[in-house]
Order: sequence, then structure tokens, then C-alpha cells
Amino acid sequence: MEPLKMLLDPLRMGRDAESLLVNLRERIVGQDEALRQIVNVYQTFRCGMSSPGRPIGSFLFLGPTGSGKTRTVEAVAESLVGDSRAVVKIDCAEFQHSHEIAKLIGSPPGYLGHRETHPRLSQETLNQFQTEDLKLSFVLFDEIEKASDALWNLLLGILDKASLTLGDNRKVDFSRALIFLTSNLGATEMNAIIRPRLGFGLGEAEQRVAQVLDGSTAGKLTRAGEEAARRKFSAEFMNRLDKVVVFNPLGESQLRQILALELQLVQERVSRATGTSSFTFTVDDEAQSLLLEQGTDLRYGARFLKRAIERLLVQPMSNIIASGQVQAGDLLRVDCDRQLRSLVFLKQSKASQAESPVAKSVAA
Repeated sequence: MEPLKMLLDPLRMGRDAESLLVNLRERIVGQDEALRQIVNVYQTFRCGMSSPGRPIGSFLFLGPTGSGKTRTVEAVAESLVGDSRAVVKIDCAEFQHSHEIAKLIGSPPGYLGHRETHPRLSQETLNQFQTEDLKLSFVLFDEIEKASDALWNLLLGILDKASLTLGDNRKVDFSRALIFLTSNLGATEMNAIIRPRLGFGLGEAEQRVAQVLDGSTAGKLTRAGEEAARRKFSAEFMNRLDKVVVFNPLGESQLRQILALELQLVQERVSRATGTSSFTFTVDDEAQSLLLEQGTDLRYGARFLKRAIERLLVQPMSNIIASGQVQAGDLLRVDCDRQLRSLVFLKQSKASQAESPVAKSVAA
């Protein structure tokens, strides 16, 4: 009797990986390739197939500023351990000189300040957010291109052997860590690829981010980022990375989705701050467009969107709350005054909502 043959699906993910992908897509917009790469590495780790003696995964995230590189790392930590602050973040701009490496690994015995220098990359720091269910750490080297050669050489050992020797000869084990490196390398070249397709100057705020990338343009952006990284880093360094991912510039539709996520977070802050006296708010399309104009730019993506929301929405709303102008159950409508280029705040009380079909539709 001929043995039964069954076609298997190598693209099918386990339940944990599917759950992670869903959670990441709820938090990160327009970067599906990066999310898939992270989930694939996580899937390998969860089924025990990670390479022994190496970090679980190492990623170099390239792309324009404001495209979500750092936020993606925070979203991974938030999705897996419930806290976006569970990332050991190293700002590489602080390590532009070789002697500053002592802040990471501590000074050797006998050096001045040995006992006062506490290494940032200790085993205790790596393990502090691990749980019984998930023994996993997240380490981010932000803007890696700004670091000195000494830090890059330090990373060679971490990426290759998952090991770091501190100044006092203690060993730090990175075999249960996800290593992320971010960089803006190639951003200038990427903007040069995009700008001719936009058909207008950077000063035309109404249209500056209306860009949909086709496959050809996305491929050019990826090549530009990878070539810039190879010019900056040695082949030895690049070959130790598991994945090099180029983040796409964000178009208008993606930025509107990010704005919707940020407004939802503001609503959660309102609920926490006001407790049983909580109210809801809604922001109309014109007001959202103003927030996007003030908080986004082709060169900086969504980098300043949170600042615009804080300045134009959160701070005025804080004054409204503090002065008792809204009560529990009210609906706060946020409109836009185009002449003054500012937001306008209108209140609908619970009673007027019951009489207003417009208010009913907004609340629904």
C-alpha cells in the first residue's frame, strides 16, 4: 500500500505568531514587511529552532526619520510583555567617542571611577522585564550610525556569540534577546527617489505626503538603504545581522491611520484622568487635516505628530477639564477654524445628544 502523502503549508503560522502579528498591525501602520520579518523570527524562537549561541534575532531598521522604526520596537515589547518601556534603549549619539563605551560595560578594576560606573548592559538590566512565560529581552541601539567604531566592534561579539564581557570580567548573555539597530542611512537618497514622483515642492503642505509606493519604487528605496548601510558598515558587521529591513515613507492614508491611533490613545488618557467623570470627544475631518499639516512632513514623516496633538489638542483640552467646562457623559466636538488655523471645541451635553441625530451617529 502506497504511503499517504499530505501537502503541508510552510507559510502557516502558529497561534502565538498570529496573535503577535495582529497586535503589531493594530499599532504599526504601513510597514508590513518589517512586521512579517519580526514575526518570522519570533515563530522560530517559540518552537525552539533559534540558532544556539546567538541572539534570537538581530535587525537593522533603515529608512527616513518618522517612518516608525523605534515605535516598531516599542510595539513588539508592548505586544509581548505588555509594556513599551521594556526595551533596553541605547542612544548611540551618546557613544561617538571610544572612551564613552565605559558607560555601557563599566570601567575595568583599577581605573578611576570603577566602583561608580554601573554598566547599562548588565545581565540584571536585560532580564528585568522577562516573565515566567516569556524569557525574552529587547535591546535597541538607536541611530547606530552615530556611534564610534568601538561600539560597532562591541556589537560584533554580541551579534556573533550572544556574549558581552563587562569591565569587571562578568559575562552578559544575549542568547534570549532580540537586538534592534535603527539608522537613517540612505534617507537622503530615498527622498531623492520619492520627490520626482510627488510632482510638487516640499512647501505645498496640502499634498506633500500623498504618495503610494508601487513595487518598482519600493525596490529602489530598499536598494538605496542597503547600499548606504554597506558603505557605512564593514562587511563583517553586515554579515552578522539576520535581517536588514527598509521602512517605507508614509503616505497620507497611513498618516491618517496613525493619527486615528494617537487620538484613541488621547481618549484613553482622558478616561484615566477623569475617572467616573469621563467624557468622549470626536475630531472632524478638517481638524484632523490641520493636525496632519502641523505634525507631519515628507522629510520627517510622523515624527512631530505627537507634538502637534499635544499642543493643539491635549493642552487646550486640559484647560477645559481643569476649568470644569465638561461633565461626565458630555460629547466634546473638535472642529477647525481655517482662518485662524486652530481647533475649535464645542460641547454637546448628554441631554442635547439625546435630541440630536448627529450626536447619536457620532457616538455610535
